[in-house]
Amino acid sequence: MELSGLARGARRLAAGLSAMVLAALPALADDALVYGKTDPQARRGGKVTVGSLIEPPSLDPFLQGADARIRVTGLMYQGLFFEDQAGIPRPLLAESVEVSPDSKTYTFKLRRGVTFHTGQTMSSADVKYSYDWMRDSKNGSPGAGDLSSVTEIVAPDPATVVFKLSRANAALPMTLTNKYGAVIPKGWYDAKDASTKFNEVSVGTGPFKLKTFRPNSVLILERNPGYWDKALPYLDEVTFATMPNSAAMVVALQNRRIDLALFSRPQDTEQLRSVAGVEVKRWPSLNQKTIDLDVKYGPLKDVRVRQAIALAIDKEAILKGSISGYGTVIGTMVIGMQESWGVPLDQLPNQKVDLERAKKLLTDAGLVDGFDIDLTTIIGYDWMDAAAVTVAEQLKRIGIRVNIKKIELGVWIRNFRAREMGFTFNDWGTTPDPSLLYYRHFRAAPQGADFRNWNNDKASALLDRGQEETDPVKRKAIYAEFQKLLADEAVSIMLFSADLITGQRDRLKNYDQHATGWYFGLIKAWVAN
Repeated sequence: MELSGLARGARRLAAGLSAMVLAALPALADDALVYGKTDPQARRGGKVTVGSLIEPPSLDPFLQGADARIRVTGLMYQGLFFEDQAGIPRPLLAESVEVSPDSKTYTFKLRRGVTFHTGQTMSSADVKYSYDWMRDSKNGSPGAGDLSSVTEIVAPDPATVVFKLSRANAALPMTLTNKYGAVIPKGWYDAKDASTKFNEVSVGTGPFKLKTFRPNSVLILERNPGYWDKALPYLDEVTFATMPNSAAMVVALQNRRIDLALFSRPQDTEQLRSVAGVEVKRWPSLNQKTIDLDVKYGPLKDVRVRQAIALAIDKEAILKGSISGYGTVIGTMVIGMQESWGVPLDQLPNQKVDLERAKKLLTDAGLVDGFDIDLTTIIGYDWMDAAAVTVAEQLKRIGIRVNIKKIELGVWIRNFRAREMGFTFNDWGTTPDPSLLYYRHFRAAPQGADFRNWNNDKASALLDRGQEETDPVKRKAIYAEFQKLLADEAVSIMLFSADLITGQRDRLKNYDQHATGWYFGLIKAWVAN
């Protein structure tokens, strides 16, 4: 994709939800618009192998928050809606939805003839059970706060589910996609080993089901012959092969051992551009690379210290040093949503490098000699290695001495969920709604998870208002105020959105990379042997 096409794609992606009001939700499921475009030449059969640097710590769609999990479990598990490339939540396991005039009651009619990978038929009781389990904070799902406005879910008949809300929630349809809260059989979590059992067998409704998961080795999905859309998927099998680094993925593409790879450092694809039978493509992104600052961690408790760090950070230099400029510097919004929801960077505080002001802030905080701090990176996220070196050099200029620590993704996730993030890099994608981007991460508990221990009353109130407001213009004004507060308090320094770069063999046809970075495109992809 050329740069001009990339920009147009991002604008189309961002414009969808800003133009959408609840009354305009798709009334009926249009299967042709779910999971991307359909190729009339597609034929069934064949296997593909995807090279991956990051392996999911587990496959539990309710409890595992890593993007590495979401990328693949979206092929096995489904929610009531699907987030399409235009930013529209389209009915998936729901066939239609009616919204009450006060936007506090959603009535879903379910798709008929849906079965789980277990063979049993899906009913409203399963939907109620799944979303009730997700929203119960005692169960520990990272997505629980997204449904904090839901007071009751009822199933008046096997084909109908009603969500009752205490307040309007304009983000509810996008929340009911399958980042968290997939529909699974009623009672699944009654078993003590339910979470670990997801690594052995899938119990979703999706087009693929789990065949094999060997940690630190391979993950294999196979075609679900009982899938409700009898035409899909085309592929018989998808193997995700864990690879040590990007260089290994490049070699594997050259040697035809893998068919697809999503690169975290786009510069690694340069040598593929002249390889016959391999195509490098560039896609718009809903992803962001971030530095997170735990407000309870050492000197980061002082807002002046966090502001000083923000003022010492040269985002453009980090972008160039880590991914050779294959992306866009951002302020407080992912690039795919900047046009419709973001505040221009020149209207946000602490975005331009100002070393003198940064040093003064540290002096005012009683840290005239600076301090030492650990910066955490995640093994397998290649871009973080170069970015960490660049950040350490930048912070040295104001007297902050950085010690770089590399940890496994599973350890990082445990720290994240325990709200012990410290000073760390982060890498995450969002579904295209500002509430889904911000609410879980920054809203104070118990409604949100507030992973950075911010506990900011004003921020929480703004996030509540933004979720409740259904008018797109008013919502944008609310989220603009929140973004300015977020930038001023510097609890999360959003660095850049990296373009999504894929390398794929020409035998793989009709693969569209979803802007989230997840592998939905494999559902309508096919192979020509």
